[in-house]
Amino acid sequence: MSLGTHSGERDGRAPSLARLAAAALALAAAPTFALMAVLTRTGTDGADPMLCGGTEQTAIGGMTAMYLLMGAFHLQPWLKLIDIKRG
Repeated sequence: MSLGTHSGERDGRAPSLARLAAAALALAAAPTFALMAVLTRTGTDGADPMLCGGTEQTAIGGMTAMYLLMGAFHLQPWLKLIDIKRG
């Protein structure tokens, strides 16, 4: 998905509502996962619940680590947006 270089914009037409919704959802994913990581970490008094197996307690583990990783994987739309703004 490209934020700002949709095929509809090249020929002078505005992007469709579906493309705008997809871009908005793509931008919402990373902050949502970051918030979920913070809420998971603070909502359990610093200890992740035992939902994912594993008995080790690390500084960041379990669901918190998963949400942070998912947030990192969903950073692409933000990086593209930053690149568009710089260029």
